[in-house]
Order: sequence, then structure tokens, then C-alpha cells
Amino acid sequence: MPEPRAFWLDEQFDRERGADGRGRYEVEVLSRIDEFVDTWGDIAPVSFAATAWRLATDLSPGFVRWNRRILSATCTRSPWDGSMVCAATVISRWPAELNWTKQWQRDRGWHDWPRLFGQYTAPTEQDRTRRPYLRATLQVEAPVPLGDLPPAPDGPDDSVASTARRAVAVLTRELNDLLAPMIGQLDAGVPADS
Repeated sequence: MPEPRAFWLDEQFDRERGADGRGRYEVEVLSRIDEFVDTWGDIAPVSFAATAWRLATDLSPGFVRWNRRILSATCTRSPWDGSMVCAATVISRWPAELNWTKQWQRDRGWHDWPRLFGQYTAPTEQDRTRRPYLRATLQVEAPVPLGDLPPAPDGPDDSVASTARRAVAVLTRELNDLLAPMIGQLDAGVPADS
């Protein structure tokens, strides 16, 4: 079975919904160019790439799409050393300690993540008044390699939109490499080989 994708770019939707010969994401970057002002000419590409990522994920639907198990994914500049770090929240199964025996449940009818057409959803307000929920998540925090990120532009010129697109493509690839194996293991639902 092929490994699932954790992240991908929705290039087709982007092109179809663009304007003036530009993709939807490029139009968004150009309309929010002021949000890049603190990144111009930065020796490190991190702040520019983090802003590009935020704009790509702010779109609805996002230019960057992610697996149904991923609730959120941010890329930011570390205040510690200026490197790029990601933080992602991933839907998980209950921990083995809670699956080993159902004795802790004491006939309360605990429910996991609700699903609607295969998508994980939050329980409704009405659902929460009728039964208890235990929705497990994993908080992933990891460094992101910078080697392939494009340099930050020197200012608001014609290259900003295409450079932002390249930065987002690199981050998408790196985060997919990081999280796709984890998503595959969670979807398989069996412990990994030792």
C-alpha cells in the first residue's frame, strides 16, 4: 500500500481560481505584500518562507492541503536561533494504555473522534451533552531543513509571488517527508515492526 500524503499543493484549483494570468495564491501574495515587509533582504530565508506558508494556509480552501488527520500546521522562525520550526497537530488513536483494557471506561460509553464521510470532525454541542468524548491528538514540533528554501527577495518586486510559491513548495515537501510515515502508521492501526 502506498504511503499517504501528509501535505500537497492544490495546483489545479489554484490555477482555475486565479486572475490576470496568475494563480490564486500569487494573487493573494500580491494583495498582502505588506505582510512581507520585515523579510526583505533577510540573509536567512526563514521569515519570508514562514509568511509565505501562513498566506498559503490562510486561503480557504488552502493552497497547501493536508491529510484528514492533520488539524493544523504552522511554520515559524525559532526565537532561539532563527531556524525554521513546524508545529502540527495530528489526530491519533487512543494510547495503548487506554486500549489495553476497557475497565477504565466504567460503562460510560466513551467515543473517539466522530467522522462524517470519512473526515474527522469535532462533536457537536448536542453530542457533548449526550456522551463523553476522548479525542486524542499528537503535537508534533520539529525543525525544518532550510537548504532548499529560496532566498528572501530584496523588496516588493515582480519575483515575490513566484519566490513565495517556491518557498511553500519546499516546505510542503519537507513537511510531507516528515509526517507522511507517521500518518501511514496511524492509518494502518497496527504497531510498527521493531
